Amino acid sequence: MKQEATEKVLVAVRRILNGEIYVSDHIANKMLKHYITGAGTLRNSSIADLSDRELEVFRLIGEGHGTRQIAEELHLSIKTVESYQAHIKEKLSLRSARELMQHAIQWNMNEKIT
Repeated sequence: MKQEATEKVLVAVRRILNGEIYVSDHIANKMLKHYITGAGTLRNSSIADLSDRELEVFRLIGEGHGTRQIAEELHLSIKTVESYQAHIKEKLSLRSARELMQHAIQWNMNEKIT
């Protein structure tokens, strides 16, 4: 992600160049939490397929932010945010923006509970 420290980005690049897998601390913690608690439903495992930036966009959608607001907050173009939204819908097998919003809101509510 853009706001990651340069050192973390370098570690990620080195690992990838060595043929290893790199995930951010945030995603690693979520994956471990789901593994330990046994919360391995299809929907949760699909969420784990989202990139850090896609997850960030998904969270903001769930908080009620519109495309323009998300673009401004993340310092991205509206087209880039729309592209992330399309990728999220594809990864989560969602057919519409409405389904995307409903799933994002539900996911945000579940995250606040746990």
